[in-house]
Amino acid sequence: MPDKDSEGLNEWGRHESLEERADRRWGELLQELRVAQTGVQILLGFLLTVVFTPRFAALPDTDKDIYVITVVLGAATTAALIGPVSLHRLLTGHRLKPQTVAWASALTLLGLLLLLSTLMAAMLLVLRVALGGSAVTYVVAGLGGWFVLCWFALPVWALVRVRRG
Repeated sequence: MPDKDSEGLNEWGRHESLEERADRRWGELLQELRVAQTGVQILLGFLLTVVFTPRFAALPDTDKDIYVITVVLGAATTAALIGPVSLHRLLTGHRLKPQTVAWASALTLLGLLLLLSTLMAAMLLVLRVALGGSAVTYVVAGLGGWFVLCWFALPVWALVRVRRG
């Protein structure tokens, strides 16, 4: 049980037990996963259909390689972002909720990193086919930087700023 201060708040600044905290964090994680899972499933669905289009056969080998890498990354992303559901289902009733939430959170973070990789590979492929030229690499790198800024740098910056007071 976490230490309580004179106002009855635990170390997390709330009136909740370890189990209540795990329940709250699990609910929050599920809401986040719903958004990510929907997006990655739609993306993977579209990616899986590309190989059956007439234009696919005409793609250069490099673009076909990028496509295969993108599909594999998309499948790995899907596994990582659906994995927390399996963790929860298989561990429910074993009194492991706080650990399950921590493991599921780590798997979700991995899924976001894989999603970033999938999106960058997909952007590379699409822009190579649509535009060609060397500028594509710079555009994709810029988009990658934007994703890193929005998804990782901004939250880390906010956390550091709040902790410094």
